[in-house]
Amino acid sequence: MASAAALDTNNIHKILIRSTNWIGDAVMTTPAMGAVRAAFPRSELVVLASPLVSELFSPHPSCDRVVIYDKKGIHRGAKGLWRLASTLRHERFDLALLFQNALEAAVIAFLSGIPRRAGYRTDGRGFLLTHGIPLGRRERALHHTEYYLNLLKKLNISGGDGHLKLFSTEEELERARTWLEDGRWMAINPGAAYGSAKRWLPGRFAAVGDALAREYGARILLTGGPAERELGRDIEAAMQSRALNLIGKTSVREMMALLSQCACLVTNDSGPMHVAAAYSVPIVALFGPTDSTTTSPLCSHFQLVRKPVECAPCLKRQCPSDHRCMEAIQVDDVLDAVRRLLKRQQDS
Repeated sequence: MASAAALDTNNIHKILIRSTNWIGDAVMTTPAMGAVRAAFPRSELVVLASPLVSELFSPHPSCDRVVIYDKKGIHRGAKGLWRLASTLRHERFDLALLFQNALEAAVIAFLSGIPRRAGYRTDGRGFLLTHGIPLGRRERALHHTEYYLNLLKKLNISGGDGHLKLFSTEEELERARTWLEDGRWMAINPGAAYGSAKRWLPGRFAAVGDALAREYGARILLTGGPAERELGRDIEAAMQSRALNLIGKTSVREMMALLSQCACLVTNDSGPMHVAAAYSVPIVALFGPTDSTTTSPLCSHFQLVRKPVECAPCLKRQCPSDHRCMEAIQVDDVLDAVRRLLKRQQDS
């Protein structure tokens, strides 16, 4: 296995970037993608991503195109993985950058015949990497954006502005404006794909929505994925003011454009939180079981709401006890955070 310092960046004309499988994590790779674009301005950059994550990058300024890895469809099972590798082999990539930590990512790059394969030495995959980067306690403690940038730094790849970046077309923005009509919109994202432990109480989200409507004359947008439809219906039913409930009714790209038009987002630690951060939307982020030092929104205007409890951050998907980290957050805690956030934004 070659050392990271031995990476020869000459004669690299085509690069495969293996994205992560979570929306939020994928958004946090965009500063690293920008660095790759800056370091290889004349190379073709191709992102390999799941169908859901692929929408983030279709289109995106830091990649030229996306190859979809559909594990539930055409690429299902060993035969499907081999089919994908065969497709990639014909592309003749010069370098694979594996932002995904899984063994599978290295297997695909190896079977695809990519001569330079770089990533962290995780999941027992070091023997498949030509440029494996050690992963220690220091690296694991980095904010996720820095985690991916650190990988590139070890490979002598640098550049870009370090900011999260997403892109919506004018057609997508126009459709979002049509959905939202006139008014000042504030969004609430009550779900979190990783697990129920990250979710605040629906009734309290409803109370926050009503208070924002009263205090700011705001119109409330509810966002989220298909698995959170029931959650959205519960919040909509509990609110006294009228909300536009689009939970489970939009694509990822539609959700991106909608959030870009909002004056504020109140959210759990989630993919839409990072999407909003990429559009510089002011964010009030509620954290319980997850670690805000590694996954807080990377933007200039945000307020973190969390309560210090002895068992957090536990990083568990479901709470095994009384969910005290999220139960302790009160409606007034969130409203005070919104007020501070919007006042600070106005003052700046």
